[in-house]
Amino acid sequence: MRSPITWQSVQAEALRRLRAGLWTPGARIPDEAELARELGCARSTVNRALRELAAAGLLERRRKGGTRVPLTPVRKATFEIPIIRLDIEARGQCPGYRLIRQATEPLPKAEARAMRADPGAPFLHLLALHLADDRPFCAEDRWINPETPGLDGADFETLSANEWLVGNTLFSDGAIGFAATAATPELAALLDCAPDAPLLTITRSTRAGPRPITAVRLFYAPGHRLETRL
Repeated sequence: MRSPITWQSVQAEALRRLRAGLWTPGARIPDEAELARELGCARSTVNRALRELAAAGLLERRRKGGTRVPLTPVRKATFEIPIIRLDIEARGQCPGYRLIRQATEPLPKAEARAMRADPGAPFLHLLALHLADDRPFCAEDRWINPETPGLDGADFETLSANEWLVGNTLFSDGAIGFAATAATPELAALLDCAPDAPLLTITRSTRAGPRPITAVRLFYAPGHRLETRL
């Protein structure tokens, strides 16, 4: 039997159309009844998906005026989550990956606050090491919502959570931060550096509407340089 279409899947399709430019700034998108017929779901399912996108600032909903793509979106810039393996290859190095541990554990308060999730809720916790030319490049300390679609079929022994999430999930909002943190004894051993050595640390959290997806801390080996373009 065909699985029922959820509001999350409708939201994912709407996000795809927005990012692909199929729904352009200022344009009115199809009404709920039309989208429900096209996608084969209830109108209430479409309504929920569009309400969540409007709350995130990606759509504008007006009474008797339909739903439109904002001319000036709330987000003034876009951010593409990089795949660490491809980042390493772009530097002319050979990438490697090693899963250190994987377990379901209570979500810590800091990550719960970042994702607006319930502290103590059971989340998938992974620690992995990314290598460049067989040298430590980045330690990935990540928490993933166990209700993330498709997660049961993911094999993090062979594919990093970073790469799996980029390829299999869509997010509507999130946060990113940069800091220098001192290497703990475990991180020092993983990254082959001195304890308390300063590490460039990137923290990132994402959500799909009301559903938290993931929170991660990426610890880069000493000497790492981060570059971007305007």
